[in-house]
Amino acid sequence: MPGGRLTHEDRRQIAIWLAEGLGYAEIARRLGRPTSTISREVARNSAPSGYLADRAQQVAGQRARRRRPVQATEPPADGRPTESVRGFVEQFATLLVGTGLPRMPARVFVCLLTSDSGSLTSAKLVRQLQVSPASVSKAIGYLESIEVVGRSQDPGGRRERYVIDDDVWLRAWRADTGAHAEVAAAARRGTHIFGSDTPAGTRLREMGRFFARISDHMDDSGITHAAVADAMTMIAALVHAARPLTADDLATALDWPIKRTADALDAISRRPILSDPLTVERLGRGTYTIAPRPDRLSSVQRDALIVSPRSTRGTRK
Repeated sequence: MPGGRLTHEDRRQIAIWLAEGLGYAEIARRLGRPTSTISREVARNSAPSGYLADRAQQVAGQRARRRRPVQATEPPADGRPTESVRGFVEQFATLLVGTGLPRMPARVFVCLLTSDSGSLTSAKLVRQLQVSPASVSKAIGYLESIEVVGRSQDPGGRRERYVIDDDVWLRAWRADTGAHAEVAAAARRGTHIFGSDTPAGTRLREMGRFFARISDHMDDSGITHAAVADAMTMIAALVHAARPLTADDLATALDWPIKRTADALDAISRRPILSDPLTVERLGRGTYTIAPRPDRLSSVQRDALIVSPRSTRGTRK
C-alpha cells in the first residue's frame, strides 16, 4: 500500500524501470510512493553492478529482523498482532476521510485514539505510520486547528506528546453544531433576499429548515430538563396571553422569581426548536411576544390564511 514498506515485487519493478532508464520521480509515480523513498532505496541497496531487487529484499529482511525486538517491547494492549492493528488504523482512517477529514490527519488521529494513553510522541507516530516527521507535524497542526488534539510534556523527558482529551467528541459535536446553525441562518437570510416563493428562495428555505433541525437536535447547550420544562410553560403563557408581555409581567403571572423567568426565555433563544413551529420574539421596551416562524409558511400560504369572516363562511358552505 502507498506509504508502507516496499515489497519484493516493488523492488523488482524498480530494477526493471531503472534498466529502462526511467528516473526516480517517474518510478515513484508508478508505484504511488514519494520520490525520496525510491532514491533512498536505490542509494541504500545499489552494488557496483547496479540495483539488484533480490539483494535489496534480502537486506530489507535482515533490517526488519533486527528491529523486531524493539517492536516487541511495545505490543498493543489488547494483544492483537501489530499487522491487525495497523490494518484497523488504515481502515478506520479511510472511513474518517469519507466524513471530510484529510487522510494524514485521519491516520494520526486514529493512532492517537487507539493508543493506551490517548497520547503519542512525534517519533512514535513517525514509526507507526512510516511517514516523515514533517507529515506528522502538518497533520497535528490541522488537528489542533479543529481542536481535537492538544499537546503535553512527555513525563521525564523533553519531548512533546500529542493528546486526545476525554471531551474531544463533545468539542467536535459542538463545532459541527455551530457550523450547521450558521448554514441555517445564512439560508434563512437568502430566503428573504430571493423571496420565499421563488425557486431559489424555496430551495434555500428547505435547506435552512434541514440544517436548523440538525443544529437544534445536536445542540444541548447545557440546558437542563427543568429549564426545558420552564421554557414550555413560558411558551404556553405567551400563547394564552395573546399579547406582548415583559419578563416582569411573566414572572408575576407565573409566580416565578425573575431569574427563573429570564432563564426560561434564554433557553428558548438558545434552542429555537423548543418553540417550533412558533418563535418567541423580543420587541422594544423589553417585551416578548410569540408568533409563527416565518419560514414555516410561504407568502402565498400566509396571504391565503388572511381572509375575511364572510369569505370563511362562504368557503365552509
